Amino acid sequence: MNKIRLAIVDDHAVVLDGLKTMLNTFDNLEVVYTTQNGHTLLNQFQSDIPDVLLMDIQMPDINGIDLCKQITKQIFRSGAKGYLLKNSDKQTIVKAVETVMQDEEYMDDAIKNILLQESITGHRRSLFEVPLTKREKEILKLIADGLSNQEIADKLFISLRTVETHRLNLNQKLDVKNTAGLVKEAMKRGLID
Repeated sequence: MNKIRLAIVDDHAVVLDGLKTMLNTFDNLEVVYTTQNGHTLLNQFQSDIPDVLLMDIQMPDINGIDLCKQITKQIFRSGAKGYLLKNSDKQTIVKAVETVMQDEEYMDDAIKNILLQESITGHRRSLFEVPLTKREKEILKLIADGLSNQEIADKLFISLRTVETHRLNLNQKLDVKNTAGLVKEAMKRGLID
């Protein structure tokens, strides 16, 4: 059986090395190349299309939205069989690889959901959707409900510092500066009602 060929793009060398090391432990997988920026990835695609691509959508050289759109347009057309966001968990990565091994295509559920919503509503949404962890979604909902950091910490039985860290991560992921902006952007993206 041929090995599944993977490529990884991330601007952090430590992440690249970690993912490559983890994935190369599987006999049926081969990381064929890694890149640290979008331009190199696009150039590499001209000559070497992987079966599965794991990518960071926040790249320094190409706007994540544009890179994501360019890759999505050409990846399946070019013969690739799978598309994942880099921060997918191990189970998702394995599921994608298994799907590709069965000669089927795999697209990340987050991307599928966005495309489905666009087709139903007719409103174009960015493919640059920030995947949130289960805990981040939970905290985001409580923030939207008007709870303070301390109230969230008490309700979830976690430390105040943990809540503050999650809130900071949410602000960064959604590119906002305050609670009002966070709630507004989350509603705009359909992350909360």
